[in-house]
Amino acid sequence: MPCDTRLREGQTLVDRMAEVKKALSDLQQKLGQGLVTVVIAPNGAVTFKGWSQADRKDLSDVCAYRTLAAQGSWELRQAVARAEALSGRKVNPKAIASGLHSHDGGKTWGTH
Repeated sequence: MPCDTRLREGQTLVDRMAEVKKALSDLQQKLGQGLVTVVIAPNGAVTFKGWSQADRKDLSDVCAYRTLAAQGSWELRQAVARAEALSGRKVNPKAIASGLHSHDGGKTWGTH
């Protein structure tokens, strides 16, 4: 995905992939601990509330969601189930596919 290969000056692809792997592993752990929660927009898009700018390493919420979902993350599935139960709405695969996400824990939504 484009968000995993966005290199900073002087960063190699190998370094970036290791950074992404660590950021996703940390996110998964924090989801399991309840330190980060999933928020579902009215249209079914997702964001991670409590996932700081420093922790995300330039990954968007939608990119992290797609990757963890593709990996079958138990922690993500549990966090999504809680969010769906609390919000009364389901994650919408079309919203995920469109790239809709939030950079502020679900206060605003966009595709950039």
